[in-house]
Amino acid sequence: MRLSRRALLAATTAATSLSAAPPATAAPRKPLRTGFEQLAATDYAQLSGQRCGIVTNPTGVTRDVRHIVDVMHADPRVKLTAVFGPEHGFRGTAQAGGSEGRYDDPATGLPVYDTYLKSGRPLGDVFTASGVDTVVFDIQDVGARFYTYIWTLYDCMEAARLAGKRFVVLDRPNPVTGRAARGPVLHKEFATFIGRQPISQAHGMTVAELARLFNGEFLETPVPLETVLMTGWKRSEFYDAWSLPWVPPSPNMPTPDSALVYSGTCMFEGTNLSEGRGTTRPFELLGAEGIDGRWAAAVGELGLPGVHFREAYFAPTFSKFQGRTVGGVQIHVHDRAAYDPVRTGVALLVTAKKVWSGFGWRPDNWIDKLTGSTRVRTAIDAGASADEVVAGWQEELAAFRRIRKEYLLYG
Repeated sequence: MRLSRRALLAATTAATSLSAAPPATAAPRKPLRTGFEQLAATDYAQLSGQRCGIVTNPTGVTRDVRHIVDVMHADPRVKLTAVFGPEHGFRGTAQAGGSEGRYDDPATGLPVYDTYLKSGRPLGDVFTASGVDTVVFDIQDVGARFYTYIWTLYDCMEAARLAGKRFVVLDRPNPVTGRAARGPVLHKEFATFIGRQPISQAHGMTVAELARLFNGEFLETPVPLETVLMTGWKRSEFYDAWSLPWVPPSPNMPTPDSALVYSGTCMFEGTNLSEGRGTTRPFELLGAEGIDGRWAAAVGELGLPGVHFREAYFAPTFSKFQGRTVGGVQIHVHDRAAYDPVRTGVALLVTAKKVWSGFGWRPDNWIDKLTGSTRVRTAIDAGASADEVVAGWQEELAAFRRIRKEYLLYG
């Protein structure tokens, strides 16, 4: 039977309409309002009459992806007079270990001050020089101790106290949930900018909760602290449960999937393997020259919950092995609720050392700063299994969990 052109077009249109229709089972988005949305809804009542400076980066956006600095600068109800940029900068142009320096923002004309690697009195002097009365913090975290923005928060809280400033934290979700604290707890003698204080490697907290913890446990004298909480956030849900845009908090955190694995696979920064920087899947791809499919097979045999491992080959465009093809694994998380990123990261380290004779730690023992002590490195070097390594930090983790519980703000 031959179809007429009109009938064919009608059939094609119907098929297109059917294929474009949303799935009947699509889950509804959850109602959530960020700390900034809550603040704006009150006509910025907590900032009334104050000259304000804000510590933020590209993640400080509204749900229609306008930057909150642009929004606040244009609003006569709030007096925004300065911006403070962390690692990677306020507008996010710098790579890992860099910042944008001091400049005037072309979009608003506001002075932008650099906070990166500043702390204590020198950072307090920056706040004093800016002329602000209140320092506001709004940055999206990813839930790992060695992600530097939470230590920017800590340093800014301490510096604001020294400079006699109020401090206001606008809360955002922990994108990998706030269900549990996982991993080793930092030992104070290993404190650096990737871990100032003894918290667990995956902390399971929001920035407002961390601010309360810092104020209550670690600052010698508390800063005058106010937090603007979210509404509608549940500890058990991942970032894609809400209709919030994902803006990469740093150049190598392109998606929530990157954040999901980061608290475990960032430990590979402390090795001679690539952690996937310079690829489109940083922290999900791991590898080095000379590694083959034996690694994926070895870690796959462990039966780790919620995750599969695929033999993978890639050529990083920068960082380790730039422009050279390496072999390794790609991590595929298939059950986020069951997946334990820190235990998985340890298992990957243990099996990489077993199957690849070229395995080595960075000469500066960076792994000790990432994990917070010598325990993980020395246990793996002694031939411990992944379960034995994980067992070694359980007592300290239990003690941190008891402290952490006092500062949680959401159910």
